[in-house]
Parts: sequence; C-alpha cells; structure tokens
Amino acid sequence: MSIRDEDPTALDRDDPAAEITSRATAYRNWGRWGEDDVLGTLNFIDDAARARAASLVESGRVVSLAQRFDTDGPQKGWRRRTNPVHTMTDTGTDAERGSQGFPHGLGGADDVIAMPLQCSTQWDGLGHIFDHGRAWNGRRAGDVVTSDGDLVTGIEHAAGVIVGRGVLLDLGRHLEPGSGELADGYAITAADIEACIAAQGESSRVGRGDIVLIRTGQYARTRREGWGDYAGGAAPGLSLTTAGWLHRSEIAAIATDTWGFEVRPNEFDAPAFQPLHQVVIPNMGLTIGEMWNLDELAEACLERRSWEFFLSAPPLPITGAVGSPINPVAVL
Repeated sequence: MSIRDEDPTALDRDDPAAEITSRATAYRNWGRWGEDDVLGTLNFIDDAARARAASLVESGRVVSLAQRFDTDGPQKGWRRRTNPVHTMTDTGTDAERGSQGFPHGLGGADDVIAMPLQCSTQWDGLGHIFDHGRAWNGRRAGDVVTSDGDLVTGIEHAAGVIVGRGVLLDLGRHLEPGSGELADGYAITAADIEACIAAQGESSRVGRGDIVLIRTGQYARTRREGWGDYAGGAAPGLSLTTAGWLHRSEIAAIATDTWGFEVRPNEFDAPAFQPLHQVVIPNMGLTIGEMWNLDELAEACLERRSWEFFLSAPPLPITGAVGSPINPVAVL
C-alpha cells in the first residue's frame, strides 16, 4: 500500500468495507509462524529480547499500570459488560462472633469476585475479534471459539510470554503540551507516532518485539471529570491508517489508556464498528490492550527523560478465555 493509505483524509468515508479489506489483505500475517500458531505477533518477543529489557532496570521503582477493579468503574452494561462485583464470603465480624467453626480462636476472611474479563485494564486475546467469519491465522471462527471457550488461541497461551521492553509514547503530551490530553475523536496518525518518537528521543525508538503503550490523556480526564462516556463513547485513539505502521514496526503488542484502542467515532460516515480491531487482531495477529492507567508512568518517564522500561504484563491463564484482566507493571 502507498503512503497515501496512511493519510486519514484519503479514506473513503462512505466505504469502510473496502478500506478494511485492503488493509486486512495487505497486512495479513497468516502462516507467518506456521499453521498451528497461537501467539501471532507475540512471537516477536524472544528470550534475548527479555534479557535486553531486564537490563533497562535502574532504580527498581515499580509503577502499576492498572485501573481499579471495583464497582466504581466505567462499564455501563454494553454487551453485558458490567463493573466487578466483589463479595465477602467470610469477614472479621464472623470471626469475632466465633461463627466460622475454626478451633483455638482462629478466624479469617475470604472473598469472591464476579466480572467480565474485559471490564477494566485488560488484553484482547486473538480469539476476541473475527473478520468475515475467520479468526487469527485464517481459521474458521466457529472452530476456534465455541460455548466451551477459545479452543485454539485461548489467552492462557500468552501467560508466560508478555514480558519485555515497554515503550511509552505520550501522544497526549506531545500533541497537546498544555493539557497533555487529546480531544475525544482525535485520530492518531502514523505521522503523529513518528513525530512523538522523534520528540521523545532515542529511548522511544520502537522495534521488533517491543510492547508499545499509547497515552492519549483521556483516562486522566475521567479522573478529573468522571467516567462520562469513557466506555464506548467518543475517544481519541489510533486511526485505521496506522495499520501499516503497526505491521512494519513488528511490535509484539500495543495498549492505550482508552476503552477501545482506536479513535471513536470511527472514521466513516457509513456504519462502521472498530475497523482497526478487525484488521489487526484476526489478520495481523496483534495483541492489544485497553483501559491502561499510564499517567504515573508518563510523569516518571518525563522525569527520567527516558521512555523505555522493563514491562511485565502477563494475562491470567484462564483456559479458553478471549481476554484477560491484568495488573501490568513497569519496572524503572
């Protein structure tokens, strides 16, 4: 595809199907790692890459990149996505009253949580999105995900994989230095990404096997103004036209501080829904993360004048899941 295909103004806003199909075909990685592959671009992270990433640790400071998991979350019930429900099954009150049945004064507390796997900080697995009935690597969607879960590319396969070099690209601060926050509906372009890398310097260089974090500043705005329509509403995010950059950079994974990773509303006048998801997950095999909390990390990177770090972000090994909640941590 040509450089014109990375210009959002060149999109045919009345024909999302054609724009999606052209990119899905051009950037398709089916067969690249063999017909049995279950990891997609996570294959770019190897042991040598992890060892190099570990060498980035200087002070040992750890920054959690997770939002909260509680009832005061952003979810509104769309497609049965709710906020976590946390219930205590044993409490200190029970212990005080001696009603737990333990001997010699022992007491304890226990709890349970019920939540969709994608209600807060999370990874989208490769079985999360399909393209015309096809899952990652060209498999039939119905052969991959059934009522028993993802039988092929379940998130458990990535449990020992997503550890490596993280790179924060603070697009919010780069494009809006006054507020540090992109406006809802702003479509981040490949040119924006490259300019941010150049402005931040050598530590922001992005290459094979890296895990890229895009801060838009929208999450910071919700902390100040309330959730509003954070879950599913208008948001800054990646343009469909960044698909080529995502492919040629050979990154292993990418995450943002927004609900849906890509710009919303999507960039079409005709009906469209998450077109970049449709290109990068089932066709490119790219693992994407959403609803990450990147604000403390952004401040730390600015203070250090370095935007690279050791990142550990493994999913829970939930057998057959198409997504997973996580508590990613950057070690500086």
